Order: sequence, then C-alpha cells, then structure tokens
Amino acid sequence: MRLDHIAVCCADLAEGVAATEAALGVALGPGGRHARFGTHNRLLGLGDIYLEVIAPEPGAEVAGPRWFGLDHAGAPRLGNWICAVPDLDAALAVAPPGLGRAVPLERGELHWRIAVPEDGGLPDGGAFPTLLEWGAGVTPPAARLPDSGCRLARLEVSHPEAERIAAALPLEDGRIAFRTGPVGLAALIDTPGGQRRLA
Repeated sequence: MRLDHIAVCCADLAEGVAATEAALGVALGPGGRHARFGTHNRLLGLGDIYLEVIAPEPGAEVAGPRWFGLDHAGAPRLGNWICAVPDLDAALAVAPPGLGRAVPLERGELHWRIAVPEDGGLPDGGAFPTLLEWGAGVTPPAARLPDSGCRLARLEVSHPEAERIAAALPLEDGRIAFRTGPVGLAALIDTPGGQRRLA
C-alpha cells in the first residue's frame, strides 16, 4: 500500500480550485470527468503523489450516490486520501468492513478499480483511506503531471480512534501522522513560496 493522492472535496469545482490555489499559491492544472459518478476535477502534481480538487459536475446524471461523499459536499476541504494497492480484491478481503466494493473506472488512457461504499460515503469520515488499484500498464497521474515545485511534507489524519485506523493499514510513509481528535485531514505542503497548510 502506498499513498497515491489527496483530494479536496467541494460542491463547486471553481470554488474549490480558487480556494486551493489561494492556499498554496500555485495554479492547478487541467483534470477530467468521471461519468460513472458525475464528477469532474483539476489536478496538481506533488512529485510522487498528486492533489485533486473534485466536485459534482453540474447537470451530470448519475444512477446512484456519488463517490467521496460528494452528494453532501459543501465548502472546499481536504476530505479524502487515496492509497494504491497492487491487488484491490485481496486488500478488501482483509480490510475493515465498510470500505465498499471494487468499481471499475476509466478516463482516457487511465483505467483503475476503486473501493466505493454503497452510500458513496467516506470510510471513517475520510480518516481511513479510499483504496484503488491502477490497471496493468497504466502510468498513474502523479508520473504524468508536470512538476509544480510542490511536495507533500506531512499528512495529518485525525480521528477519535486514530490508533485503530493506523494499525489496520500496511502503510509505511513517514509523511503520514495519525492523531486522536475530531475527524479531519490536514496537509503541510512545501511550495515555491514556502510551506502552506491545506485542510
């Protein structure tokens, strides 16, 4: 398991992009659409991972709940972190309940499978990562995006049962810190203008 990307969730993409660019002092790049869930995004490369700002796409029709809890999204916030695994079925078989089922998706040259709960919500309010498996031969976005000069310095994961979540994750990444407290995520990101905080 490795950290793949972090996501700012919001009700309006333009608002989310503006808030994220103001917080980091850098411009986001283009993104794309996810027809299956009626969402669209914008992306920013952070070296070995990336940041996405994601929101419902106006007018998009969906057959069920949107992913990432976006049916109930409000003001922009760092709402999710996503980890890649080599075998999603195997990871879900040993993971805590509530992570959902594997859903196949594709966008352009990208194809992947991602765990989505039936209600479209976020496991543990977003404190437990969403799991995905990139398709065979796919070059993930982090390796495709231009270098923004930004890097993740620290991802703080807060939850009343933070120790339980940390113990359930086969994840070794010194940038990720778990702490006991109200549910929430915060990222410290080194930018060309200095270190900024995104929450």
